[in-house]
Amino acid sequence: MLGMIGLIGGLALLIYLTMRGMNLLIAAPLTALCVAILNGLPIFPQLAAEGAENFLTNYMSGFTSFIASWWLMFMTGAIFGKVMEDSGAADSVSKWIVSKIGMKRAALAVVIACAVLTYGGVSLFVVAFSVYPMALSLFKQANLPRRFIPATLAFGSTTFTMTSAGSPEIQNWIPIEFLGTSPLAGWEVSIFVAVFMMIFGYWWLKKMINKAISKGEHFVERATDPSAEARKDLPDPLLSMIPLLVVLLISFFFHDSLGTSALIIALTGGILATYIINRKYFRNIGEAFSEGAMGAVIAIANTAAVVGFGGVVKATPAFESAVGVMTDIPGSPLIGGALAVAIIAGLTGSSSGGQAIALPLLAPHYLDLGVNAEALHRTVAISSGSLDSLPQGGYVVTTIRSIAGETHKDAYPAFGAMTVVVPLLGSVVAVILFSFGLGL
Repeated sequence: MLGMIGLIGGLALLIYLTMRGMNLLIAAPLTALCVAILNGLPIFPQLAAEGAENFLTNYMSGFTSFIASWWLMFMTGAIFGKVMEDSGAADSVSKWIVSKIGMKRAALAVVIACAVLTYGGVSLFVVAFSVYPMALSLFKQANLPRRFIPATLAFGSTTFTMTSAGSPEIQNWIPIEFLGTSPLAGWEVSIFVAVFMMIFGYWWLKKMINKAISKGEHFVERATDPSAEARKDLPDPLLSMIPLLVVLLISFFFHDSLGTSALIIALTGGILATYIINRKYFRNIGEAFSEGAMGAVIAIANTAAVVGFGGVVKATPAFESAVGVMTDIPGSPLIGGALAVAIIAGLTGSSSGGQAIALPLLAPHYLDLGVNAEALHRTVAISSGSLDSLPQGGYVVTTIRSIAGETHKDAYPAFGAMTVVVPLLGSVVAVILFSFGLGL
């Protein structure tokens, strides 16, 4: 009982401290320590039996493994975003988009850019880094409140594309190993759910933005923005789109052979393409590289801090008990599977983590009961992208704080609506449609 209190209390405390603006490098290990103590985990490896779980080892293993796996992608993604910004390519593309679809659809342009890159296989973190400069320029030109930029980036990346049939994102591929399905599993229902999330989510996002505007909110420039004055010497917008296409195409063609490592090549190609095409428009390319690298350090450290918290959580007896309860939820197996994956994703702050922990237990049990594997695949994939976006999630903190420079207080209400509520509703729609036999 005490361990469960520690588990839930530690998560609640981390969410509270995150919303209050505490540095995650302090809040995450502090709350993880509380979880460990209340669950009886030794603090140091010297106090534990050989090979036994302990706070320090589990926290630092989660922290360092994330950095080891993602550092080069974070760095190249951040630098790509900065060179697009410094060369004026981001401004050029954004102005061209505004001229074609209208100022009132600036948010839609950001959503579409994120969706294309995500469905093309570019990592969610990298999409946020890459599209943010264009989003900032679009919101500035349309005079939209900048606190909605993180929600707009996340909506285009983590909802109707990340977990849809055919998506190359890992959230759509993990179930294949355990269910023997394909990336196109449940595609009929997936299309319907994706369209629902896209239409409903964009309607809700626009409603929130318009409500803020009606209250007098508008775009407020900052000293840290790329430039206070409008640039006149902008490169050709169509040529400036080539680096984005380079990233998309390289990641697509090399995804199967190199996996996520293809992103390193793709983003490096994007950086080189930006330099070759727009080299005469750069203001200070050296500074762009430096700022991108430093931004990547802050972003990956914040994310790794939360991953470390998840590493401690997964080692506790209370977490094992919680997983057991979640995987034995009565009723429809699709409902049980969706809830189990969503809740575990929330506890670990990771959609892929929620799947990787729950599916080895869920899959054999539900398949033995005769549950349709494709329906289970699509349902758990969609639900995994919901509670993973609670305030303390690594992607959430990176996008809101490190990339956009916003506070949780200002940005998270809209962010949570787009990335938690919309996918949860999508999961409900999927369960209902599968229950009526659609796509089976």
